Amino acid sequence: MIGTCMVIGDGILTPCISVLSAVGGIKQASNKMTEDMIVWMSVAVLVVLFIVQRFGTGKVGYTFAPILLIWFFFIAFTGLYNFIKYDPSVIKALNPMYIIYYFKRDKKQAWISLGGTVLSITGAEALFADVGHFTVRSIQLSTCTVIYPAIVLQYMGQSSYLRKHKMDALNAFYKAVPGPVYWPMFVIAVLAAIIASQSLISATFSIIQQSLALGCFPRVKIVHTSTKYEGQVYIPEINYLLMLACVAVTLGFRDPGKLGNAYGLAVVSVMAITSSLLVVIMIMIWKTHLLLIISYILIIGGLELLYLTAVLSKFIEGGYLPLVFAVILLAIMYTWNDVYRRKYYYELEHKISAERLKDIALNTNVSRLPGIAVFYSELVQGIPPIFGQYVSNVPVLHSLLVFVSIKSLPISKVPVDERFLFRQVQPKELNMFRCIVRYGYTDIRNEEEPFERLLVEGLKAYMQEEFLINESNQNHVQSNEADNDDICVQIEEDEIENEATERNIEEVTHGTEMMEVVEKAWHAGVVHFVGDNEVIAGKSANLWKRVLINYAYYFLKNNLRQSINKVFDIPQERMLKVGMTYELQ
Repeated sequence: MIGTCMVIGDGILTPCISVLSAVGGIKQASNKMTEDMIVWMSVAVLVVLFIVQRFGTGKVGYTFAPILLIWFFFIAFTGLYNFIKYDPSVIKALNPMYIIYYFKRDKKQAWISLGGTVLSITGAEALFADVGHFTVRSIQLSTCTVIYPAIVLQYMGQSSYLRKHKMDALNAFYKAVPGPVYWPMFVIAVLAAIIASQSLISATFSIIQQSLALGCFPRVKIVHTSTKYEGQVYIPEINYLLMLACVAVTLGFRDPGKLGNAYGLAVVSVMAITSSLLVVIMIMIWKTHLLLIISYILIIGGLELLYLTAVLSKFIEGGYLPLVFAVILLAIMYTWNDVYRRKYYYELEHKISAERLKDIALNTNVSRLPGIAVFYSELVQGIPPIFGQYVSNVPVLHSLLVFVSIKSLPISKVPVDERFLFRQVQPKELNMFRCIVRYGYTDIRNEEEPFERLLVEGLKAYMQEEFLINESNQNHVQSNEADNDDICVQIEEDEIENEATERNIEEVTHGTEMMEVVEKAWHAGVVHFVGDNEVIAGKSANLWKRVLINYAYYFLKNNLRQSINKVFDIPQERMLKVGMTYELQ
């Protein structure tokens, strides 16, 4: 959760520092541009950036791809130009011995400077999230053949330029751009900053989607923008919250230097947490040799620890910002996940037992009404406790009961004939069925495919399939009897076949009766029962749990999406909410 929160914080800081730094280059061409003008221009660019997110990664990516190619060509060209013109001898800096000389000479200052050099590898911390939007091979090819060579040439060119112009170190990128290509470079730099920001925003959407699936994030609307890649998603609420946060940070900090300190801490923290989790995977899943694990910890872990201590030295100068974001997001995620798990285990412990169902079936005080009652629950197995709450207060049951669990699958579409999975619940006298409804991430629930009609048609198909199977079993037994004219057949075999025949006749009869029940119930009408659960801390809960459940979770629950009737097209006039209080310990 901490790593996820730091990446989301990274998604806030990346647009701010990228756009603010790129737009700041206009000072090079005009002395009339004030700091306030640059800040407000950056805010305008950020607002446009977040507005276009709703078109999806695929469409935005096709638009941005040519711009990125031009950007990398420009930085490679200007870097090579400066490298040749000013001081080609800087190529000696590729020798790692100069790092050792640098630390021997400058010591503490060299260690502090690592917090700035880490910014040269930003973006790598979010590659795992980009895999949800692009293929692994495309990322490998683009990085090795285009991105890395262009960046190395640009840094070598800046180094050559600074050998002759040491006073321009604070704005070396724009100062080193040759005059004729300054304005094209400025335009491309702003567009590239937008693209870099968009990649972290898309990564934020991806990890929030995964957190939501694991019950670690409050309910938000997920819009899938691609039928090919599951990871290409857009989350409207998160998009606008990120936009407001970016605008606030840009107006509050105004200085790319302070934002760089915050950005560096977010990047290194994510890398360190990722490496720590990778060690766990190496031990428990990959079963890697112990020497390789120790080598990884000493080499990679040692470098990341060194970088982390360097960026922490800038904590007061803006480095605290990602930690503030992380603490707020972590509080939200932890609260939601903790109560989510407690609720689920409560339902498992209090689900209706088979004995309780038998008692309900034999209870003469329970009346039956014509129609279908649909109960919604997250439980895949067992009858949810809201059913017991309903029967205890209203001793009337509909002629047909269906307990529905909605599940989302990681595929684009689920065929309608495979969407519903039915199982009949014993005892049969209750006419009770469990149903798992499966949706793909691009399946649309609309008026053309009303949920009620599809549910009933799926139930009829299930009953018809059961009827045909039983009927075929009966015909098979009867054919065996006709062919078996041997008078020496054993009496025991005859008795077994007769029992099987009687059993199949009973099942066929039951199937026919159930088809009639379903048809009559469908014409009588459908009523939807939705649990309106109130969650409170139990009497034995301590003060921390009381605050967590009664106040923090209550606040989140009342300010987030709750309308199941809108999601599954439940008619308002046929929806009843069953209130129940969960006392969580």
